[in-house]
Amino acid sequence: MNAQDFFAAKLAFQTDVSDVHAEIETVTLVDVRDLASWRQAHIQQAIHLPRRMIPMRADKLLDKDKPIVVHCWGPGCDGATKAAYDLARRGYEVKEMIGGIEYWIREGFPVVTPEGLVTRPADPLTAPLAATPGGSV
Repeated sequence: MNAQDFFAAKLAFQTDVSDVHAEIETVTLVDVRDLASWRQAHIQQAIHLPRRMIPMRADKLLDKDKPIVVHCWGPGCDGATKAAYDLARRGYEVKEMIGGIEYWIREGFPVVTPEGLVTRPADPLTAPLAATPGGSV
């Protein structure tokens, strides 16, 4: 495999938080974390489907005609990779959202928490900041 093939394959099966946010209406976003994690914070448009429940619930919750994007906690979690594998084996068109909910939050996108819908300021290490008066960032 050459570099071009490698990166084309990677783009075919992974997507980032900003792209998911921009395309949220055209995909089914699936949060594969456990219930305690879901309750702590989740993306409003996401469906909660813990990985271990995929065999029992995927066909009831998901449409095979709509692309699926799965996510877990963040870069240190491979739950989304395992879930994407499980869903792909079942015939779903699936991508993994790299960065998980951690980077969704770090990029300043809203999440549902026990306190309601919360949006935190974007982390300047992960998302561009709006220009301040005078033109500096």
